[in-house]
Amino acid sequence: MTILENWQKWTSFLGQNVMQAESSGMPKQMIQQAAVQIGEYLAANVDPKNEQERVLSDLWGVASEDEKHALANCVVKLVQNKHVQ
Repeated sequence: MTILENWQKWTSFLGQNVMQAESSGMPKQMIQQAAVQIGEYLAANVDPKNEQERVLSDLWGVASEDEKHALANCVVKLVQNKHVQ
């Protein structure tokens, strides 16, 4: 099973990487931009593997550029909060 097939593993993986980026001093704006780039890559190259990814993919597909940034920022916050708990 790949990491993208399980939502819990995917968000845990993202959370760990966000925390690592923060602890190494990466600015928040860079993390947010990376999240947008990851979203663009996933939308263009990866079929959603579960319900949660399908919802994100559908939202990404109809979002404006500003909304994509907001959505990516929300995903970053989600994984940060899950990683802290």
